[in-house]
Amino acid sequence: MNRTRTILALLLSAWMALPAFAVQPDEVLKDPALEQRARNISAGLRCLVCQNQSIDESDAGVARDLRILIREQLLQQKTDDQIITFVVDRYGDYVLLKPRFKRETLILWLAPFVVLVAGGIFVLRRRATPVAPVEGLTEAEKARLDDLVRK
Repeated sequence: MNRTRTILALLLSAWMALPAFAVQPDEVLKDPALEQRARNISAGLRCLVCQNQSIDESDAGVARDLRILIREQLLQQKTDDQIITFVVDRYGDYVLLKPRFKRETLILWLAPFVVLVAGGIFVLRRRATPVAPVEGLTEAEKARLDDLVRK
């Protein structure tokens, strides 16, 4: 049993580490500072074909292309904001894992607060609603209850 747990723990650890292998060795920049910037940028960009994975975690072809594009832009001395703007202009706001706060994304940012306030109002109204008084028991019900309690 202990051996099985160990094997399962190792398999789970290996499975969780899979996203770390998405960036291929030939993509890595020689300058560690630039590479770290590339990783930071790509961690905030969504893979266009994956389900909510960053391009840094995805091994899809389009994610690899975007990672290479980011590194090329870094080598051209572009700032992080210029690179992100370039990618957003090319692929739209969908590519951002954390969308910008603007008119088109207002509902994404405000919906959780609206739901929270609506839920609070609902709970407060439920508490404020008076409960109808319970009518007394009939004589037959009282007798039946006394019989049940005595048993």
